[in-house]
Amino acid sequence: MKVSIRNIDALSEEQVIIECVRVTPEIEEIRACALTKGLGLTGIADGGKLERIPLENVYYFEAVDEKCFACTENNVYQINQRLYEAEKAYEDFYFVRCSKSVVLNLMKLGSISPALAGRYTAHMQNGEKLIISRKYAPAVIARVMGEKG
Repeated sequence: MKVSIRNIDALSEEQVIIECVRVTPEIEEIRACALTKGLGLTGIADGGKLERIPLENVYYFEAVDEKCFACTENNVYQINQRLYEAEKAYEDFYFVRCSKSVVLNLMKLGSISPALAGRYTAHMQNGEKLIISRKYAPAVIARVMGEKG
């Protein structure tokens, strides 16, 4: 794969152009990575401190007791969104619902292994394990395999 960088006028809008023979899962991954750079959301950390969280650092969103949290490698932030809103807002950035209460970031997924009763276990890059419920397993597997699902 050839990679090149071209300088432009300060007045021009920066862009990433991907030229490919066909769109493969690897190309989609590069696209998602480019799109998430610079995107972020605001969350409340422990102690009430308001912080900006880069979207690329979010491993998953989780709903607990009517509140939604963005979980990063080492921190958990309460966000001002419902889980379904986060799912919809970030679905184009490789976030996918894996259970009633969790939306995971496929870019932070290490592997998936079968569990009992048609469920799967998502092994995240930070070592955490999340359950992929039977209901959502087909869509998660399809997205991992490069299908829209």
